[in-house]
Amino acid sequence: MSDYHWCHGPSCHTNKTQDRIRGVKGSKVLRTRKVQQNAWNENSFYRYFCSNGCYNDFANKHVQQIVAIAPRLEALETPIEVEVKTKTDYFGNPYKQKVIQAIDNA
Repeated sequence: MSDYHWCHGPSCHTNKTQDRIRGVKGSKVLRTRKVQQNAWNENSFYRYFCSNGCYNDFANKHVQQIVAIAPRLEALETPIEVEVKTKTDYFGNPYKQKVIQAIDNA
């Protein structure tokens, strides 16, 4: 398996940075960046994109196809319990704070 992927950002090759310049005088080009594959990015989108900007460009361009993979047809809900606790601030004044606890239905 290759140690690199090419960045999937649709406009990665148009960003004017020094590390993208390739070629000899008279026939220079801006090239898409290589993204090194390592333990740090093995389970994240950084495996395929050189930056958040390239990821955002890709996601914005392909959002309809991405959502079509797993469309959300109804809202998700998490059962909770809300407790109101009385606490004391630094000066000894009481105040109320809501604490949200998720309920384990398993």
